[in-house]
Amino acid sequence: MYTQHTSGRKTGPKDGFQNTAVSANLEKIRRQGLEIRERIDEVLMMCDRDNPVYEQISSFGICLYILGYFDCPDLMAVDDIDAGEAGRILQNDFFPVRAADIAADYNILECPERYLLVVGDPLFPAHFAVPVDFQRQRPFFSKLAFFGSGFDRLAELMAGFSGIDGIGESDFQYFQKKPHGAIASASMGKIYIVK
Repeated sequence: MYTQHTSGRKTGPKDGFQNTAVSANLEKIRRQGLEIRERIDEVLMMCDRDNPVYEQISSFGICLYILGYFDCPDLMAVDDIDAGEAGRILQNDFFPVRAADIAADYNILECPERYLLVVGDPLFPAHFAVPVDFQRQRPFFSKLAFFGSGFDRLAELMAGFSGIDGIGESDFQYFQKKPHGAIASASMGKIYIVK
């Protein structure tokens, strides 16, 4: 099977390097998507318990766990974080993006980008939600304070938080996780001398 590239050169089995790199990248995206799906299923399963341990974990911990931020084997091993720590994580490992910059057909299982919907002041947020699939009726996954974890519409999240601590429509912002190995924003512009 041959594909036509913009250079006009046909590539096929003999040009396997590029095809192999693309295949490896797609496989990595699929694997990460499967891991995220498994973490979401794990959180939902924990909701069904009579006394779920996950009740001690905030929306910050739940969402960061789903994104694979923590190096831990399961949800039970997540050490919860408070709003101050959540703000520091946002500053160091995420960067703000406009809603219009996220593809209308975004699906976390098929795309390499990882986003958070942040409610409140990013330095001291009130809530995290993970955009999962914008083609779904309820595209955001998070843990709400009184109703357990699940999927919501943006309008439902806004209605649930609007007016609390002065939160308004402008306090719903998107952040994108920096690619693995990216320089933390706190280190940008610094010069390191190694002796």
